[in-house]
Amino acid sequence: MIEVERKFLVKSDEFKQFAKVQIRITQGYLSSVPERTVRVRVKGDKGFITVKGIGSESGASRFEWEREISVEEAQSLLAISEPGVIDKTRYLVEVGAHTYEVDEFYGENEGLVIAEVELSSEDEAFSKPLWLATEVTGQSRYYNSMLMKEPYKTWLAEPV
Repeated sequence: MIEVERKFLVKSDEFKQFAKVQIRITQGYLSSVPERTVRVRVKGDKGFITVKGIGSESGASRFEWEREISVEEAQSLLAISEPGVIDKTRYLVEVGAHTYEVDEFYGENEGLVIAEVELSSEDEAFSKPLWLATEVTGQSRYYNSMLMKEPYKTWLAEPV
């Protein structure tokens, strides 16, 4: 029940030509405190509830528990979620022995594209495709639970 993943910004839409699957995701949070986020998600025609714990020092590992629920239950829970909804399309892109989950965000997070790769350990080697940019593993502003509070479009308005 420990999730290990690395997260990267994406610098081009080249990944789309290699995507095996794409699926629309809408999600919200019943709790977004770092010690325990509780996420509700409608992913295509399925619903899910997920609990995540606080991350490791590197930000690459953390506790994760997830269960499928009905779409109707997920929609009811989304209705009582904290303000801010994440709307995105997820693309599954195979690179070497791994599958990258590439999320293209909409709404207040339009313009942000993030790729995640799940690993079996923090030091596992993996291939990095040319369309990856800066690694943002462990940078909390890129967590979906933070993007609902401080959307990407608000960053663009920040003074430099």
